[in-house]
Amino acid sequence: MFTSALAFAGVAALINVTPGLDTLLVLRTSVSHGRQAGLAASLGILAGCLVWGFATAVGLTALLTASRVAYDTLRVAGAAYLVWLGASALWRSRRAAAEPEAVDPGPVGGSGPSGWWAAFRAGVGTNLLNPKAGVFYMSLIPQFTPHGASVFTSTLLFTAIDIVELALWYWVVSGAASALSERIRRPAFRRRMEQVSGVAFFGLATNLLAEGGRRTA
Repeated sequence: MFTSALAFAGVAALINVTPGLDTLLVLRTSVSHGRQAGLAASLGILAGCLVWGFATAVGLTALLTASRVAYDTLRVAGAAYLVWLGASALWRSRRAAAEPEAVDPGPVGGSGPSGWWAAFRAGVGTNLLNPKAGVFYMSLIPQFTPHGASVFTSTLLFTAIDIVELALWYWVVSGAASALSERIRRPAFRRRMEQVSGVAFFGLATNLLAEGGRRTA
């Protein structure tokens, strides 16, 4: 089990540091709303990972590959959520350009407990509405489960390893992003970040919708 855990930790680490939707959300939230909001979004993502890990342990994620309807429903819902995030980011960048003094925390953050809670919800939403996250756990973890070991226990152990690695990664990302934002205080920089993240969210939504065509082919 120790050897399997080390092997899984290495592979998961490589996957976790690869830029993706969750990292983009942490980066964007940290730049726009500060490190506390970025960490709140990170906690939401980690909570989503915990749910996916537990669902994998009890066999629920198998429904995503066994049922086309279940996968497509989650995929379309996730794409719609990403479109909403993207549209919200672009709207805030446009409003900020027209009204530089306007304060609009948007759907994924802001200062204070309410903003942190919004960032946490955004993290949970982006993770749980992404079927690829469930498929990741279901397809990767069984490859490292030792023969004869408890699937439930092994899955929870590997999930814990993944969550710890992600927590460390998001700590670094949120710190670097917020530090950059503090150094570059120009409103134009934050507006540009909103624009870039908005377009990126739209791109990720398109990619998620395209998954349906690839699965059909």
